[in-house]
Amino acid sequence: MIKLERRRQPSQAWSYATPALAVVATMFFGGLLFAALGKNPVEAIRTIFWEPLFGEFAFYYRPQLLVKGAPLVLIAIGLSLGFRAGIWNIGAEGQYIMGALASAGVALALYPLEAWWIFPAMIIAGALGGFIWGMIPAILKARFGTNEILVSLMLVYVAEQFLASMSLGLMKNPEGMGFPGSRNLQQYPSAFNSEVITNSGIHYGVVAALIAVIFAYVLLSRHMLGFQIRLTGEAPRAARFAGVEPARLILFCLGVSGALAGLAGMFEVSGPSGQVSIDFNAGYGFTAIIVAFLGRLHPVGILLAGALMALTYIGGEIAQGNLGLPSAAIQVFQGMLLFFLLALDLLTNFRIRFAVRGTA
Repeated sequence: MIKLERRRQPSQAWSYATPALAVVATMFFGGLLFAALGKNPVEAIRTIFWEPLFGEFAFYYRPQLLVKGAPLVLIAIGLSLGFRAGIWNIGAEGQYIMGALASAGVALALYPLEAWWIFPAMIIAGALGGFIWGMIPAILKARFGTNEILVSLMLVYVAEQFLASMSLGLMKNPEGMGFPGSRNLQQYPSAFNSEVITNSGIHYGVVAALIAVIFAYVLLSRHMLGFQIRLTGEAPRAARFAGVEPARLILFCLGVSGALAGLAGMFEVSGPSGQVSIDFNAGYGFTAIIVAFLGRLHPVGILLAGALMALTYIGGEIAQGNLGLPSAAIQVFQGMLLFFLLALDLLTNFRIRFAVRGTA
């Protein structure tokens, strides 16, 4: 008989080991999934994790890891602040979309003006767009006690409809031959998120993600507000006795989370994506939840987890092309990471006991 026994204190060893074990379990069971689809599991896992880094065309794929990883890290850093405080923003995808629309709106309104201040104005607009969208569930929770999970999630679908409306209407390219989508911002120098170092994949979104990691680390480890965030998540009752104001913390965490998600959308629409389109949102807001938990809600861990998740994105695309794996299988493979992380995380707070069932 298997029995779970609560530990007196969470196991630090299991806390650090769980992400690695989750990756190993995902590789094993993902291999079984690929085998069930008639593919060589060893070759599939090797393609996903090896080819982007050391394969024949690694010189092309390595910069793409930074391009894919930057929005994941940027969004996950914002989410982690709320998650640590027990504030659950599940709507980062919507904030990502609204940040992209706000920043693209600035660029398209000013087209074809060339000025140095257009790109900084887009950054401000992108952060503000995500911030405002994140403040909707924040204000509703702080004022009326609504569930931020449901409100933020439902707002994703509102943002998606708004994205479709803009792609087919107000932001539609007048020279686009009737096709949905805006002008290509990659052809608008003042609005283009160019690489800081040529052919390196390091654009301004990558720089922003690294800055966010540093600031989050300093905030959580050196600032009183970071202490209040950690205290609220670990001991809500003690936090109230310590004078922490829940409403202010809710507004801060959801506001910062929304602003960072909006920035991620801004850097994506002005760079790798290049335009507002119906299928602009690629699920970064939801995938960032996996990244946040895989990184143990720690800024440095999130940076490493973002790199790993970006690896599965690029490797998955290679596997689809080279091995014929369906995209749905790659998405299931990525989802396995969160599943096994949450399942194995149980061992952080519980230990397994084997007991012999007694006779009557």
